[in-house]
Amino acid sequence: MRRNCLHPDMHTFPLLLKSFSKLRDQDPLLFFADIIKHGLDLDSFVRNSLISALANSGSPRLARQVFDENPQRDVIAWTSMIDGYVRNGSPGEGLECFLLMRSMGVKADEVTVVSALSAAGSLCYAWIGKWLHGFYVESGRVRWDVFVGSALVDMYMKCGHSDDARQVFDEMPTRNVVSWSCLVAGYVQLGRCKEALLIFQDMLTDNLRPNSKTLTSVLTACAQLGALDQGKWVHAYIDRNLIELNSILGTALIDMYVKCGCINEACFVFDKLPSKGLYTWTAMINGLAMNGDALGSLSFFSRMMCSGVQPNKVTFLGALSACSHGGLVEEGRKLFDEMRDKYHLDPDVDHYGCMVDLLGRAGYLEEAVKLIEEMPMEPSPSIWGALLGACVIHKNLELGEYIGNQLVNLQPDHSGWYSLLANVHLEHRKWDKAASVRKSMKMKGIDKIPGVSWIEVNGLIRDFVTSESLSDWELCEMMDSVWRHIVSSIYDHKVDNFNISGCGEGLKGVVL
Repeated sequence: MRRNCLHPDMHTFPLLLKSFSKLRDQDPLLFFADIIKHGLDLDSFVRNSLISALANSGSPRLARQVFDENPQRDVIAWTSMIDGYVRNGSPGEGLECFLLMRSMGVKADEVTVVSALSAAGSLCYAWIGKWLHGFYVESGRVRWDVFVGSALVDMYMKCGHSDDARQVFDEMPTRNVVSWSCLVAGYVQLGRCKEALLIFQDMLTDNLRPNSKTLTSVLTACAQLGALDQGKWVHAYIDRNLIELNSILGTALIDMYVKCGCINEACFVFDKLPSKGLYTWTAMINGLAMNGDALGSLSFFSRMMCSGVQPNKVTFLGALSACSHGGLVEEGRKLFDEMRDKYHLDPDVDHYGCMVDLLGRAGYLEEAVKLIEEMPMEPSPSIWGALLGACVIHKNLELGEYIGNQLVNLQPDHSGWYSLLANVHLEHRKWDKAASVRKSMKMKGIDKIPGVSWIEVNGLIRDFVTSESLSDWELCEMMDSVWRHIVSSIYDHKVDNFNISGCGEGLKGVVL
């Protein structure tokens, strides 16, 4: 257009500037000189577009400078500035900008309220979110459309108020894929993954097509629950509907497979991804470590380094965890030193915990104690617990007894420390001390944390919690029933005379 000597007008630059929201590593200031040269720098339409483009391109300070120099700041300019702060990880400044706008008598519209709700949710300021809900939405000052409703659901979920979020969702006049996605993602963030999967099923029943963000949340829920069948269904849905497997969705798919123990499927997805970012590599490294393949995990770590992707703290945590599970002491020491010296990353308490666990498992108890003493932060009880477990393995009574007593004093309500301390005494046949620990635990009313297991049957997730309420007879009766089903499925006939009511010969039969 410029080569043809055509002059841009007030409608040209807003369209050009709007394109920057969809581009990366592009500077909107490339057009700033042209805007001034054509005398459009004072046009409010062009200025508002420039503010939004600068904010969306990661330059909130420049956007604020253009905003402050704007003599006519309407609601669009204020909203662009508020949204820019939220997008750039400064929700507090976004809320301050919103309050300043109100103090100057500028009325907020639906888009402004959405940006303010996003800021409140990011800060977990439920009281501000509820005020925005009541003052603007319930009072009718702004129209309750699908965007405002979705922002309310998202805000309440981020603040942990799932019941309020569900109530808003149910009362929404219209719902779209964003509304459903906010609800699914919120339940996943709150650890209520079974409810998230049920919401997803309701969404499909309503004939709404999920997008990549919805599917990412669903795959995360499947990973947390170990729901492999549902995770595979989502994978098939992605392939069947030709949904683009981007880095985020691909990483969620890899994470689901590795947490369900399907390493081959995870590797297949990894190889299929056109671009592999840091989080994709990290998912594979952590997944292989989690499944006990220490050498495979470190191999992926080396491949990542060769590809030019720089590791972060989470990546090193996965690699150190692999060394800990595989007993690779020298490799762990090298990685820990490289993390500090080569990549200039300060180890967190979790990294120190992996090193203590690695050294403790290998029998380097003195080195582990020295590492704890050199920690720049206060060691957490879990670090001392890892060392205590190592003392039990290597039968170091003196150190184990000292650490066990320290842990009991630090966390007197934690049943695990009492059990480990009792095991230390039992390893050295100090029955009286072990009994004393158990008695102390009972007198304080401390119960063992019950174990929980999940199993997926016909696409449904069922959980089981250990309980002491069942009698020996009930347990034997249940085992008798299970055994009958096993034998029936193998030999295709009923076993009428088999009985394990004594839990003696019957148990031997089960083992056989």
